[in-house]
Formats: sequence, C-alpha cells, structure tokens
Amino acid sequence: MAKMSETRRYERLLERFGNGDLPRRDFMSLLGCAGLAVGVSGTVMTRFARQAHANVEKLRFDGWGGIVSESLRKGAFTPYEQATGITVIDGTFGSEEEHFNNIKASPEGTYNLHLSSGVTIYKTLTDAGYGAVINEDNIPNLKLVMPALIEPFRAITPDGLSAVPFDYGNTGFAYNTKYISKEEAEADGANIILRKDLKGKLGGYGSWQGRIWHAALQSNQNPNGIEDMDAVWDKVREHRDLILKYFGSGAELMDLLAKEEYLACDAWSGRVAGVQKQGHPIGYSEPPGTYSWMETLFVAKGSPMPEAEELLNYMLDPEVSIAVAIGQNYPPSLDPTKVDMPPEVQALPAFDPTGTLENLLFADANYWAENRTEWQRKWNRVEKGG
Repeated sequence: MAKMSETRRYERLLERFGNGDLPRRDFMSLLGCAGLAVGVSGTVMTRFARQAHANVEKLRFDGWGGIVSESLRKGAFTPYEQATGITVIDGTFGSEEEHFNNIKASPEGTYNLHLSSGVTIYKTLTDAGYGAVINEDNIPNLKLVMPALIEPFRAITPDGLSAVPFDYGNTGFAYNTKYISKEEAEADGANIILRKDLKGKLGGYGSWQGRIWHAALQSNQNPNGIEDMDAVWDKVREHRDLILKYFGSGAELMDLLAKEEYLACDAWSGRVAGVQKQGHPIGYSEPPGTYSWMETLFVAKGSPMPEAEELLNYMLDPEVSIAVAIGQNYPPSLDPTKVDMPPEVQALPAFDPTGTLENLLFADANYWAENRTEWQRKWNRVEKGG
C-alpha cells in the first residue's frame, strides 16, 4: 500500500508539472528527494524522470575518441540515458581547435558539451562568447571538486563558470624500454625526442601549444615566460625534421607506440597508461616543467541548460567519476581529501593525493591566450616546412 500511495503522489506531482504549475527544476528536486526518502524503485523514478525531460530528447557530447570516449559512454552516458530518457550523441574531434572552428561555423545549439583541455582554450572560447553560464546550484557535486582546479577558471570568468573540471593529467615523454633505459630517459629529459640516433622513430602531438611548450624546455626556458622565441622555433624545427609523423589523436598515439613505430615521443599520461595496461614495454618520464592540464566539461551557449547541468552533476558523482577515471586512466577532479579514491586511481600518472596540485605546472591562461594567434600562425608555417 505504501508504494501505491507514493506512486499516486508522483502522479500528482507529474500532473502539476504537466499543467505548468510546477517548474521543472522544482519537480526534479521534489521527485529526487522523495525518491531517496522512500526508496522508490528505479523503474518508477526513471518513468517520471523521462516524462520530466519530455521537451529535450538529446544532448550532444564531443570528446577525444578512443578509450576516453569508450569510458565516458560506459561509465556515464549509458546510465544517464537509462535514467532520463535523453539520448547522448557521441561526437569526436582530433583537436580542440578543430572543434572550436566547428562551433563557430554552426548555428547556436548545434553543439552542447565537450571535453575541453585546459585554461587556454577555455579563455579563447569564453572570450569569443561561446560559453554558457552554469547555474552552480544545480550541480551540488561541484562542491566535491578540488578548489585548485576550479580557481583558474573562476579567474577567467568570475561572473559564472562555463565548464566544470572533470579530470587532469600531464604530457610527459613515452619511450620503449626495449631500446631506451629508464636512466637514459631521465637523463635526456625533454631532449629525448631530439635524439638523432632515433630519427624516424620519434613523434609528438601536432599542436602549436604542445610543440612550443616542449621546445621551451629544450631551450632551457620557462614555458610560461619565454624570452627567446627564435630558440624555441629552432627546437620545433629540429624535432619536426627527426620525427616519423605527428600524431593527431590519442588512439593513434597508442597504436604508434604499440607497433613500435614510435620509440620515443611526447605523450598524454593516460594514453601511456592505457598502452602499458595492454602489456607493451612503454616507460614514461616527467621531467621538471612537464606540461600539466585539466580537462573540463564545457557547455556551449544555446544548450538546454537544466539537462546539461543535470548531466554535469551526474558525471561528477563520485561513483561515476571514479569509474570513468579508471577506464580512461586520468585522475578525476574530485578532491581526494573529501572522496576516498580506490588504489586504481591512486596509481594513475599525475595523481595528487593532497588535492593541492602544487607539484604540477599548468599553462598561464592569459600568457598563452595573448600569444595564441601569432604562435598558431607561425606553427602552421613551421609544420609545413617553413
């Protein structure tokens, strides 16, 4: 009888919602609170949640593909779809610059959320007016995120966030341990990808920021305060002339390492962990100045905000966030002093048990954004042999 009574209660709530007497957010809040209080079965909750979302049928989410997209689909999107009835459309891109151009060229609302990498592109997107303003009250799990990850984004958009931090990692150097010892790799540091004896077996990510960052280290300069750009471009050219090719995606990076087409390259920590899990003899070094980054769930202007915010909160739920972290090999943005992290997360590259991230070096958003146009234009010429 109790369950039948609660079902009738939900029907009355739904009727009020359908008549326009109860705002959607209030309805979802009452529905969720009551469900938790009385232990309503998932089927009942799902049925009412789906009706509450009747006006929104889909959200688009774009990411990096490969194990990252697979982990998001398995750990977050499919369960979210089952709970809400909203379809999450998976999109992928090779670079965020490419995705930025797609957003600019498309009608507002075409793209909703995407996995965004770092403060530089965040400033670029928000300065250009492509970011939505998130209502943080609708994302209670945001309180579990490390302040050290949120603060850089608040500094850029103090009037409201357009994204929430989701994970973090770094770009160090992968090497094949059959040909390069750990001692060699540590001694070489960032210069491991300039070894002439490995010509044709070297690689790197084909992005202007990554190439400049590593070239700054190779020319003994601070990547956040470069004083000699000529020396940087000389190192970029030197690397270009030694490599097999630039990789364009994480999946391609893993394939090139696994097939020993790359014996050394700059590489994303999580992708290296993925290749290691496959049993390949790949080492990973993080010399001083290693480029660290945080990934966010960015919401584009014109997106259906209540549904987008609900998805953000769902993805920051500890159970979901940790499951995705283990799947994609990047530590979650959740504060390890507030959320217990399993051994699988604690073992991930770049994981910081203190939650302060003081041991990681991130890009200065203003510095890199100010130079973005000039350096990107120069990189496009250098990449082609200039």
